Amino acid sequence: MRYGVLAAVLGTLVSWSYGAQAQETLAAVKARGELLCGVGENFPGFFSPDSTGKYTGFDIDFCHAVAAAVLGDAGKVKFLPATPSARFPQLQSGQVDILSREVTDTFSRDTSLGLDFPIILFYDGHALMVPKSLGVKSAKDLDGANVCTQTGLSTEVIVADYFKSNGMTYKPVVFDARDQALAAFESGRCDVFSSDRSTLFAYRSSLANPDNFVVLDDTISKSLNGPTVRHGDNNWGDIVRWTGYVLIGAEEFGVTSKNVDEMKADANAPAEVRRMLGVEGDFGKMLGLPNDWGYQIIKSVGNYGEIYDRNLGSGAKVSIPREKTLNALWKNGGAMIAPSFQ
Repeated sequence: MRYGVLAAVLGTLVSWSYGAQAQETLAAVKARGELLCGVGENFPGFFSPDSTGKYTGFDIDFCHAVAAAVLGDAGKVKFLPATPSARFPQLQSGQVDILSREVTDTFSRDTSLGLDFPIILFYDGHALMVPKSLGVKSAKDLDGANVCTQTGLSTEVIVADYFKSNGMTYKPVVFDARDQALAAFESGRCDVFSSDRSTLFAYRSSLANPDNFVVLDDTISKSLNGPTVRHGDNNWGDIVRWTGYVLIGAEEFGVTSKNVDEMKADANAPAEVRRMLGVEGDFGKMLGLPNDWGYQIIKSVGNYGEIYDRNLGSGAKVSIPREKTLNALWKNGGAMIAPSFQ
């Protein structure tokens, strides 16, 4: 009898402790009144500051979406840039609440760094950029090449694996900062610059003579990218995950920043839409948020398609085609899909 009472008490204490831990980041953000978002230094299309220091980009908009969900104001975000080698300590130490810089999910990162990857928001793969003057048509023509990379990225391992698996050798030229590596490549110190294909198109656009360089067709890896949070704070992970699902689900149902008020007022709107916008059910309360958290997200930043088109569409500075890729909605042949709001 006494054992049963003790077990019940211990279970209650464990449950209380876990619940307190699960609310830690959310409580801190609410108390601070501001979301601390870790981003990179400069990656046009994804995260890039203008002359006044204001950040824009795909990953920037996602942090605005999280702020809208949690604080009801998409503008309550402070962006903290970091190099690839500093970004994980930045999150682990609590300097930021979230990394939103298209971090690639890998086995070692997911299991050994005390981090979680709640959702994949951009599918990519590593490729190789070379000078046109090199006359290379395939990655398999690069035996013995000098390859510029940036420390702290998965690129180093991916390049090493590719060359080894194809029986080729190469000389790595490693830099701490992206600008150093890119400048070395542009000056001819390296034959190859490797990164995700999306990254290479962004970097290529920033070169003085972009037409002098070409991104090879070969894709040498797969990269599943998205925001990162600390491991163990499950509630915060759920908030970040379902913020992404709201963006994707809204696009699927045709809910946009322009028609969201009309959809919210429509009694005949699909049940999932009404739940997403907080008209029915207590879905927000399940996360510790107001029930209109989904409405706040869409009203402030739009749906996934709007964010993509604004930052990476045909009219953007860095244009990355979405059609016929995994970044398209599932019903259009892609991998972007949201679970049901039930």
